[in-house]
Amino acid sequence: MEEPKAEWIPKTSIGRRVKAGEILSIEEIYALGKPLLEEGIADHLLPGLTDETLDIMNTQRMTDCGRKAQFRAIVLVGDHNGHVGIGAGKSEEVRPAIETAARNARRNIVCVPIGCGSWECGCKTRHSLPIQAIGKNGSVEVTLKPAPRGLGVAANPVVRKVLMAAGIKDAWSFSRGHTENVYNMAMATTDALDSLNRMRYRGDWKEMASAEVEKKAVAEEPAPVA
Repeated sequence: MEEPKAEWIPKTSIGRRVKAGEILSIEEIYALGKPLLEEGIADHLLPGLTDETLDIMNTQRMTDCGRKAQFRAIVLVGDHNGHVGIGAGKSEEVRPAIETAARNARRNIVCVPIGCGSWECGCKTRHSLPIQAIGKNGSVEVTLKPAPRGLGVAANPVVRKVLMAAGIKDAWSFSRGHTENVYNMAMATTDALDSLNRMRYRGDWKEMASAEVEKKAVAEEPAPVA
């Protein structure tokens, strides 16, 4: 039987503003240039967050008293509607490691712009990426491309879980490097999604994606015969 969660008591000014109802979304916090220092902020603003443990591994390090073994957990959180986060945690037991990783993942929430940037689709709905995105972490590099509606997520299991947790239903992906490292793969995927927030653009992503689709359609039309 799960223990009831204790009431969240904010400790930062942003947390107090969130609980008071002055801030209604995580996007507003990032627009202020402030980080998420409390996991309670994510739970308060995104009540639909779900947790999934990606990997649990045994680690060892040598100390003066001998080898010290710990468990390292990688946890993925997302609301399937444009928000996703990855966290890692260590402990001498499995459950505390997972709980620490889940708290860290809530402090690492990334806002994902969702649109329709595939020239094969043009449905102008929120189901894929607006443009191509590239992310790196360690030796791993992940490339994400928009895909037409109904294709699904063509990616390895780690990338697929991250994209689906973010709410992306259709996408192409390509990865290279030491792709067996679960943490690097997950972080490289979130870095690619977060790179869309670091770009300068005017207007809305959905407007830009539809404009690109129309531009490509016009360019591919056959020239009139004289």
